[in-house]
Amino acid sequence: MPHASSARIAVYTGSFDPITLGHLDVIDRASRLFEALIVGVGINPDKQPMFSLEERVGLVRASTAHLANVRVERYSGLSVAFVREQGAHLLLRGVRSLTDIEAEFTMTLANRKLDPGVETVFLMADAEYSHISSSLLKQITPLATDEALRKFVPPPVVEALRRTLQISS
Repeated sequence: MPHASSARIAVYTGSFDPITLGHLDVIDRASRLFEALIVGVGINPDKQPMFSLEERVGLVRASTAHLANVRVERYSGLSVAFVREQGAHLLLRGVRSLTDIEAEFTMTLANRKLDPGVETVFLMADAEYSHISSSLLKQITPLATDEALRKFVPPPVVEALRRTLQISS
């Protein structure tokens, strides 16, 4: 049984490449549910990142600066190990679709084998944001205005997308 203080800490891990309004919605809602939320920005070995780890950490920090109980850290390795390193027992995952749920279910079972003391909790993305993905952003950025992009990503990400994809607004 986790200590009362560690039970109020949640860890939300992902590649956040880049952070979207869907991620930010989950972070905002989780910040109201938990005493502290640690956002772990990691590397997904199955994906070729758009942004470096340092850039992603910076974008998440800039996008969550208004949330006093949210801390952003980089990590490598297993999410459950990162949860433990943070003194927590709760891994938060955001899900957008049935496909996400299927993949997350498999990962949750694996994480339970790796560390039975870490529980996984899911928050559904708001329907308004459930379609946003990094592949969608790569497709629409060349065609969208900055105002249109702000419907998908926090303001700090708009400029970063333009710079990384070398597209002017």
